[in-house]
Amino acid sequence: MKQYPFLIIALIGNLFLTQASFAQAPDSTWTLEKIWDLAAKQNRQLHLADLSVQESRTIIQEARDKLLPDLAVSGNYALNSKFLIYDNGLFSKPQDVPVSSYGYGFGYNLDFNIYNGGRDKRNIHIKQEEQQRRQVEFELQHDNIKFAIALVYYELYKYLRYHEFLQTEIKTEKQQLSSIQSLHKNGVVLKSDVLRTSVKLSQLELSLSDVEKNVVLAKQRLNILIGRNETEPLEIPIQEIVNLDAGNLATYASYQAEALSQSPEFKITQSDIKISELQIKQAKSTLQPKISLYSHYNYTYPQVSFYPYSNDPWGYGQTGIKMQFALDNLYKSKHTIAHARNLSEQQKEKANIKKDEISVRVKEAFLQQQQALESVTTATDNIIQTTETVRVIRNSYLNQESLLTDLLDAENILLESKFNLTQAQVNLKLSHIKLLLITGAL
Repeated sequence: MKQYPFLIIALIGNLFLTQASFAQAPDSTWTLEKIWDLAAKQNRQLHLADLSVQESRTIIQEARDKLLPDLAVSGNYALNSKFLIYDNGLFSKPQDVPVSSYGYGFGYNLDFNIYNGGRDKRNIHIKQEEQQRRQVEFELQHDNIKFAIALVYYELYKYLRYHEFLQTEIKTEKQQLSSIQSLHKNGVVLKSDVLRTSVKLSQLELSLSDVEKNVVLAKQRLNILIGRNETEPLEIPIQEIVNLDAGNLATYASYQAEALSQSPEFKITQSDIKISELQIKQAKSTLQPKISLYSHYNYTYPQVSFYPYSNDPWGYGQTGIKMQFALDNLYKSKHTIAHARNLSEQQKEKANIKKDEISVRVKEAFLQQQQALESVTTATDNIIQTTETVRVIRNSYLNQESLLTDLLDAENILLESKFNLTQAQVNLKLSHIKLLLITGAL
């Protein structure tokens, strides 16, 4: 009697430990949304794409730096030769002008662009458009990674469901084998029934082993995609029903309209068109003059640039406006502009091609979603029918009213129906995610 309090305490402690383990279970499972969030932070491909976006921002700053004036300082020190003046011709005796044996100079040079046909500012606009393009490419890469993760995630979900079905089937088949062996000992059934059931059990165990290997591979691939160690444990919820409400799904017309306005791939083609049009303007701007403000001032020793010469330091500079016009661009730019226009037309055609491709892909994914919906309904009905069929045949077999082969066939059909339902549910989910990917809503 004195041991009862200790037994009660032990049971209560075990109860609390069990509850604590169940409370921790949800934290150790990985939903698709949780995996997506982690991949956004740790996926190496996304990190590389993000670095490309950061680079494009730096390129914009580099383009803006070209609007600033060019400013330079210079200095020199040199040994001077004799300063000879041939006042009576090159072959006459020169006049030796006394100058210092060394010289030096220092000063600054400033050049500030006032007008060059808008090339510098337009170049900034081009870099900004390229930065937006890279941002859209990053979003597209992000969506592609999410879809790739979804493919592996639901592949893992499918195999885990298969594993669950096979374990249940093996347990049931072992019980059935035990019953058939008892019937065989009593002379009710033949030895062949025992052998057939044993063979089926072996096949189920082999299938279970194959599914377990596929589970390991799927977990490894999923861990790599989200930037984790490939051997880290990974559990996903498999009891929740993977399904979609058909009433909440959009129509084909709405999917297509959304894809042509929000699809990252279509946005990229539109960005390419804008860039090509800016490049045409850049090519035309070479026909414009370049006007700039310039200034320079230098201190030099000795003074040998102007007469009378002197061994004293001197300073001289200029500030003004200069204009340059490249006459050769009047005939060279013709083909450059034609080339830019041709590239722009190519980008427009590529945009039209991409538009058609997106429309076809939306239609294909939409039909796949519709087919998956029908498959889910059909597979659900098949399970209801085959479950009842197995129950009836099993009872009739035990009553010696049907053959074992009929029972085994019915059980195989039921197991296959469960597999088909899981596959249909996975296809339905993936087809919907694919639609979201194409339309840019993922």
